[in-house]
Amino acid sequence: MGLPDDNLLYGFAPKLTDEQREYVDSIFDNQLTIVNAKAGTGKTTLAVASALVIGKPIIYTFAPVEERAMGFTPGTQEEKESKYITPLIDALNEVGEDSRLLIHREDNPDFMNKGTIIKTMSHVFMRGMNIKDSTLIIDEAANMTRGDLKKVLTRVHSSTKVIMIGHTEQCDLPDRSKSGFAPYIEHFRDEPYCKAVELKTNFRGELASKADELTW
Repeated sequence: MGLPDDNLLYGFAPKLTDEQREYVDSIFDNQLTIVNAKAGTGKTTLAVASALVIGKPIIYTFAPVEERAMGFTPGTQEEKESKYITPLIDALNEVGEDSRLLIHREDNPDFMNKGTIIKTMSHVFMRGMNIKDSTLIIDEAANMTRGDLKKVLTRVHSSTKVIMIGHTEQCDLPDRSKSGFAPYIEHFRDEPYCKAVELKTNFRGELASKADELTW
């Protein structure tokens, strides 16, 4: 089935590469899609576009690498986390949506009337949540440990779709061996509700592509 034939995915559908089409189709067909993708491959933009088409509330979560310091950082939770949602804002700009209308802000009391709601939060604040009837986007998943990903994924009910985004060769953890992204790819790979895909084509140009070739 995949992406409905009559949906242009914000204009991206006619331009999708074969690997991008496999990624998008999986988001519509499976509860869990894991994408292991280089920088500049469109992984976050296509995840956000697909989630908007699905139409359920979106939860966008990420891993702040200075997690232990966040509690001591001045400001509200929203202010502490604002610098981590740039990829989300960029993706919304790419599909022509106004992040000011779609992302829940504490200073926007009317957000409930704005259509699709996007709630952003780091995994730090997700313990004890019940994630139902939503689309959960886990961005920069390579920056989460096994424990971090377990904490997030065990919150998910069967009514929620999950898009887990990362790159096994791009990790900001001080000890990269602690990343849980690669182990979870293998843990879920053969499950009937999951598909693990790869995106290899970098659309940013030669410089970004060459930089991404250097391994740890």
